[in-house]
Amino acid sequence: MCRGRHSEAEMIAALKQVEAGRGVEDVAREVGVSKHTVYAWKAKYGGMDASQAQEAKQLRDENTRRRKLVADLSLDKEALQSVIRKTGGARSPEGGCRASAEGVCLQPAAGLQPGDGGGIDLPLPDKAHG
Repeated sequence: MCRGRHSEAEMIAALKQVEAGRGVEDVAREVGVSKHTVYAWKAKYGGMDASQAQEAKQLRDENTRRRKLVADLSLDKEALQSVIRKTGGARSPEGGCRASAEGVCLQPAAGLQPGDGGGIDLPLPDKAHG
């Protein structure tokens, strides 16, 4: 049987019938799932109402989205650190930006000259902490 065939509301309605005293086998047969599925629903949604289940699903989706974002940013960071290691902390031809194993300095592009104190130093986190 495919996943996601039943909505959270249908699952919770089935669980409420079980809580009301109906047999798990009867409810499972009526809904079209095994009794083990009903017990899995109970473990996941037991004690919730439909709005709480919907909120939990939204939070899980948001958490998944953020985990993917962190993974993408971690890959970007690793790629940048690899470039820094390969270039040995080389300076740009203009001398404005520099990259080293300790961090990256960003110079503003609004007409400020390198070395005038207008840059932003961004230290790279330690590998033990990052």
